[in-house]
Amino acid sequence: MTIALLLLLSALVIAVLAYSRSRPSRRDRAMRDVLDAADALEAQLRVARAEIEAVTGGDGDDPVGEAMREMLRQRLWLRDHGPDASLAQLDEVRSSIDAARGRIDQQLSRIAQARAPAA
Repeated sequence: MTIALLLLLSALVIAVLAYSRSRPSRRDRAMRDVLDAADALEAQLRVARAEIEAVTGGDGDDPVGEAMREMLRQRLWLRDHGPDASLAQLDEVRSSIDAARGRIDQQLSRIAQARAPAA
């Protein structure tokens, strides 16, 4: 009986350890979320650039260029400092990216309204 109980307890400890190791940490999830947000922003910036070029005919300034350069700076920061960054720093970068996406959404809405035929 004691041996069976010890075996059962050992199996339970091994199962708990295996489960905890297979689950990504909060920090790993935060890093993945930042990278996913950066990918989404980059895709959105490409759409914005195409929309602006469609309206302006590709002439003039590239208002999306600075945002793309900022995205590159953030990606380089993540590459260089991400592994050692605190959760607060990762959350701050994620918030910055989300705010930028919100601003781009507003600009794309304005472009869509400008392109829509008057009713």
